[in-house]
Amino acid sequence: MKKLYYSIGEICKMTGIEAHVLRYWETVFPQLSPMKGKSGARRYKEADVALILELQDLIHHKGYSTQGALKVLEKKASAPGEHQPDAKETLSGDLKRELLEIRETLSVIYQKL
Repeated sequence: MKKLYYSIGEICKMTGIEAHVLRYWETVFPQLSPMKGKSGARRYKEADVALILELQDLIHHKGYSTQGALKVLEKKASAPGEHQPDAKETLSGDLKRELLEIRETLSVIYQKL
């Protein structure tokens, strides 16, 4: 069953990648930036999971270094025909994430009532 968000522990179980490696990848790959809750807990979306699986394939299976994998991702993102979001679209994405987080928080509160 797909979820809206996954914890770092769930990602570790799904992929076999240790938490410290995921946290390190966040510092190397700007594309990997999970949301963080008020407590600082990472919340990964489906897109983050797909990226992690792609990174795992590049680094652990195909033998790329982290810098090599970064170059592959950058090349893929700048390929002709790829849509590059502008600032307005990025803002919309940030706003959407915030609204989803508010909805989730309200759902938790509503369930407690």
